[in-house]
Amino acid sequence: MILVFKRISRLFNRTQKNEARKVKEDLGILVFENTSEVIQAENFLKSRGWEIKVMGPPPGIQSGCDLVIQFPLIERLMLTRQLEEAGLAPLEVVPVTHPLLKPVDLFHTKDFGDYLMVRAANMKLTIEKKTKIIVNISGGGCPDVPYLAREMVGRHLDEAPRPGKIGHTLCGYALELAHKEMIRQCS
Repeated sequence: MILVFKRISRLFNRTQKNEARKVKEDLGILVFENTSEVIQAENFLKSRGWEIKVMGPPPGIQSGCDLVIQFPLIERLMLTRQLEEAGLAPLEVVPVTHPLLKPVDLFHTKDFGDYLMVRAANMKLTIEKKTKIIVNISGGGCPDVPYLAREMVGRHLDEAPRPGKIGHTLCGYALELAHKEMIRQCS
């Protein structure tokens, strides 16, 4: 009897793990023409409670945009319907069915001992770990990067202005992501 129970238990646990893995793998990505559309779609979807994530596009996806939105594939019909009704229809909806189609994580963290750097897409934000003072902002090629750096460098991470509020380009958006990630890592 105990042996039968153990076999059933192992089978049940294996089934649960396979189901969890399957759910984890059932993702899709929304491809847009430009970054502005990604940002609008992200704000729209998050304001309606959708669990999405902005990522870098996989190598197999070629569009004019450096970002895609990852979402649970089971939500495809409802999600795309809402985007279309809002005038934010994506160029393409791609199921992530192959490792080469997986979106690229936007964040890379580098620990330099006394300093910590977070890179999001093409923007880097560096703080002194002990004081949490922003010591450097670099990357990108957008016209607002020098302004963002002037407004943020030398300020405490929690007191610096939000890049998403004062920036108006892809670089400002990427720096906002780096800023949020740095805050998360320092919490």
